[in-house]
Parts: sequence; C-alpha cells; structure tokens
Amino acid sequence: MTKTKEITLVQTATILISTVIGVGVLRLPLIAVEYGDTAAPILTFVATICSFIMLIVLCKLGIRFPNQTIIEYSEEIVGKWLGKLYSIVVIVFFMILTGLTSREFGAVVVTAVLKETPIEVTVIVMLVLAAIFTRDDLNTFTYIHNFYVPAILIPAIIIVAVSLKDANALYLQPIVATVDKDMITGVLTITALFQGAFIMSLIIPYMQKEKKAIKAAFWGILISGGLYVMIVIASLAVFGPEELKKTMWPTLELARATSLPGNLLQRLDVVFLAVWVTAVFTTIFSSYMFTVYSMSKFLKLKNHKLFTFFILPIVFVIAMIPQDTVEMYQIISIFGRLGLIATIVIPILLLFIAKIRKLKAMGE
Repeated sequence: MTKTKEITLVQTATILISTVIGVGVLRLPLIAVEYGDTAAPILTFVATICSFIMLIVLCKLGIRFPNQTIIEYSEEIVGKWLGKLYSIVVIVFFMILTGLTSREFGAVVVTAVLKETPIEVTVIVMLVLAAIFTRDDLNTFTYIHNFYVPAILIPAIIIVAVSLKDANALYLQPIVATVDKDMITGVLTITALFQGAFIMSLIIPYMQKEKKAIKAAFWGILISGGLYVMIVIASLAVFGPEELKKTMWPTLELARATSLPGNLLQRLDVVFLAVWVTAVFTTIFSSYMFTVYSMSKFLKLKNHKLFTFFILPIVFVIAMIPQDTVEMYQIISIFGRLGLIATIVIPILLLFIAKIRKLKAMGE
C-alpha cells in the first residue's frame, strides 16, 4: 500500500468519532454509576481528558515520524527487539479487542433483538463484514467512516436530547464525590472505551497535513467524548443511580423510555439499535484494520490483504472464549484497563525517549 497523503483534518476527526462511539455506549452509564454514583458525569469527563492525552502523545509521535506508523518508529526509538516486542503486544491487544467487541455485539443482539439466533451467527457475520471491507485501502476506509458518522451522531444526539424532558435534576446531586480507589478504577475503565482512538497512530502518515493531527484529535474527542458525557447525564437524570445499577444496558433502556413529541414515534429503541449496529461496525472495522495493517508493517510487507481472512478464525475463537455475558464483561473490564499500558503508558515513554535522544524522521 503506497503512502498517498490524502486524508484531511475533518476526515481524521470523523474516523476518531465513529471509532470511539461503539459497542461500549450501551453499558457506559452503568459503568460510570457503579464507580462514581452521582459523580458519573465527572468520571466520564475525566476519562475523556485521559483519552485526549493519549491522542496528544500519539500525535506528537506521529509528527516526529510523519511517514511511519507506531509499529515502525517504535523500533527506531527503543531498538529493534524492544520495538518488535511492543508491536507484538499492540497487535495481539487489538486482535483480542476486536474479538471481545464482536462478542459483546453478539450478546446484545441475541438478547434484545434476534432471540432465536445463535450468538455465533451474529458474531461471524460482523467479523466477515469487517474482513471484507478491510481488504480495501485507507482511502476507502476513510470514506466509509465519513459516510456513517452523520447516521451515528444525529439520531444519537436527538434521542439523548428528547430523553431529557423526563429528567430529574435531583438524581444528578451531588455532582462531585470523594476521590478514592473506585473512582480511579472507574476513570480507567471508561478510558478503556476510548482505546479505539489508537487508530490515530495508523492515520497520521496518510494525513495531508500531519501537523494538524492534534486539532483533528481535539475535535474527534470533543464530539465523541461530549456525546458520552451527555448519555451518562441523560441516563442518570432519567433513571437515577440506583435504578441504573440494576440495568445491564442503560442506554438501550433510555431509548425505550423515550418518545418523540406528538407521538410521532413512541419507542426510539428500534432507531437507536440501528444506529448502534452501525457504530459497532465502524468500531470493529477500525480495530480489525489496525490489526491487519500493523501485521503487514511488522513483517515489512507491502500489502495487508494477506491477513484480512487469515486472522478471522483467530478473532472468532477469541470472541467465543467467555462462557456467558457476566464473564464476558469481567474479561472486557480487566483486559481494557490492562490495555491502557500499551495504548497510553508506553507511548508516553516512547515520546519521552524520543525527545531525550532527539530522534526525528530523516530530513526533519
């Protein structure tokens, strides 16, 4: 795949938005309330800031090495073997993340919609779709994300806005809470929902103006993180913290409890599920693309198409590992927090070492 720098600032931001807004949006209010109670919106906001820090670090690294992905420049910064070890960790992480995301998608679909359909069918359909679309280049990847962003954002914002007519402001008090271990764990768990934004490390080498990457990251996180905060506020204000803790997928229940004025549409959950399926596809699409593309860079191949169907059975097996929904969410929670080491901590170390060694791309 040749490096044609055609991706614009706006396109980069839309890739981030459609990647971040994904399967985790259904459970987000529950996670936030479990760890923060009425301070759930603050937890979500802090997690958004943490994810933006991750993106700033990736952007600064990308600006230093504008023609390389993190798989390539990590070897220059810390040496061949440490760099390869980190690359393997990142590739395996996103492969597992893709599997767990598709499993969560399958669990929701067979529970809420297709109750007679085996979960294996829903998972394999989504993975096959992702595998087919990842055979194209990054320009096609970009156009697909751009096409779906309005279909994700507009209905989601309308549903959240309309639901606020049933809000009770008392459920949002007190706004702040004492910082403790649970609060920190909650911030880390919510931050893990933003890890798809790591796709930025793949996009920067293809941007027309890589120095505008931070601006693109700002808008991408502002919009996706802003929607996340709005969803948490709306869910908390409508149901209250205690009711939310009893609900597995609060955002879906929020859509079910919401109707358009004038009874134009009495239940918005059907619309929301259609939006959510689209959002899940774009998220899985991004993590799948990152995995196969990074594998091609790791092995120094010119094309990533070799791996699109090669990893499909591996990802499917990973998706089927959890025995039930409870175990699945336990694995996702722990795995997501551990993944922050690869997606935030190590990139910060890479940037620090690159600055200390005064490393930049040739000619920079």
